[in-house]
Amino acid sequence: MRLFIVRHGNALSKEADPQRGLSESGKEDVANVAAFLKRGNFQVERVFHSGKKRAWETADMFRNCLTGNGLFDERDWLGPLDPVVPVVKQIQNLSKYTMFVGHLPFVGKLVSHLITANEDIGVVSFTPGMVVCLERDGNEIWSVAWVVSPELLKSLN
Repeated sequence: MRLFIVRHGNALSKEADPQRGLSESGKEDVANVAAFLKRGNFQVERVFHSGKKRAWETADMFRNCLTGNGLFDERDWLGPLDPVVPVVKQIQNLSKYTMFVGHLPFVGKLVSHLITANEDIGVVSFTPGMVVCLERDGNEIWSVAWVVSPELLKSLN
């Protein structure tokens, strides 16, 4: 079982866009990460995102590259300050490759809780547009399989 945790791409300021959609650099970064994963033949069957515009736009870019006709849906429990424990309980029942697109501090706390059972222990420093792939073994233990960030891809060019 693999779980893909994504922080939305770089967003516009509230002054530029009250809904805080993705900036041009945010769109470019997310498109590059999504294309990189597509070249690696990574696929997900479900993409869940928060209701915020920047998360929806990020999720949509990944969906277009990674899911084909997979499930794409908004979830009201992926907001920046939402509690992670109820989500962890839902994740334990997942059997399909799933992507969650959300915000800090939620995504960082979610990864920390899955890896250490403590959301306050920092495991990953998320940057905008970053994907963390977690893998669950047969003993229901989660580990970090890999991380891809826009900065990493820029350094490879």
